[in-house]
Amino acid sequence: MEYDNPWKEALEVYVEAFMKFFFSHIHLEIDWSRGYEFLDKELEKTLRDAELGTRYADKLVKVFLLNGIETWLLIHIEIQNWKDKIFEKRMFVYNYRIFDRYEVEVVSLAVLTDDNKKWCPREYHTERWGCEHIFRFPVIKLLDYKKDWEKLEQDQNPFALVVMAHLKSQEVKDGQERKRWKLHLMRLLFERGYSRQDILELFRFIDWLLELPADIEKQFQDELAEIKEEKKMAYVTSIERLAILQNSKDMILEYISTRFKSVPEDIASFINNIKAADKLKALFRQAITCESLDDFREILKTAD
Repeated sequence: MEYDNPWKEALEVYVEAFMKFFFSHIHLEIDWSRGYEFLDKELEKTLRDAELGTRYADKLVKVFLLNGIETWLLIHIEIQNWKDKIFEKRMFVYNYRIFDRYEVEVVSLAVLTDDNKKWCPREYHTERWGCEHIFRFPVIKLLDYKKDWEKLEQDQNPFALVVMAHLKSQEVKDGQERKRWKLHLMRLLFERGYSRQDILELFRFIDWLLELPADIEKQFQDELAEIKEEKKMAYVTSIERLAILQNSKDMILEYISTRFKSVPEDIASFINNIKAADKLKALFRQAITCESLDDFREILKTAD
């Protein structure tokens, strides 16, 4: 689940790029000039009582086709490292629940980020005594992009970097080797001529997935400064650093509020007073695993 939040953020910022990269045939039929709308509240209302649960990175997006028809896209990011035996059923249940509630066309799309080469479910099928139901959905398997690494290196779409970062987070465990790949992806960021905002958004994703031990992180920062100087680009100003810190705080507080229904004042105050990005990152990971607010309070005592 620790990968859910960066994927959710990447989707929110680059949904059009996401569709163009993974589902180009669908992207061509959408009238992007009319904009799009995230329907997170509608998704939460529809799925919160589902026994199958919901994934944090799932997104429901309203778009308009070139022929003027309103269509809802249910984008499902399956973030786990094992075969989910009820995945197809869950895709089917989510789709019909949304259709049943709102009576609009729903197109379900799936991106599988696991490392199981043999698992790629594409349909839910039931049949008994001549009564048959088949639900098929488009699926993207990130592992398939490994064989096209050179194309990823050349692709200007932001999601090419997202895919590379995710694949390397699964493949590379050695700290020094991770640092090398992290620096390589940062070089690509600078070389592609992205805006400052895009660099910050994509760096946050890369930084989250390719986490480094503290001593190697210091090496990374030093070498990154050299790349910045080499490329003659300002990396992160003090104002931008504060914005990144606040974003990390907001992610923790949002997660606690979602999981435990509220954020007590003492916890909110403690989080908002933290000024170290690495401490915030560690606390978010610990928030995911704690069983109660009291457990989280104990964690905060050791983080002080």
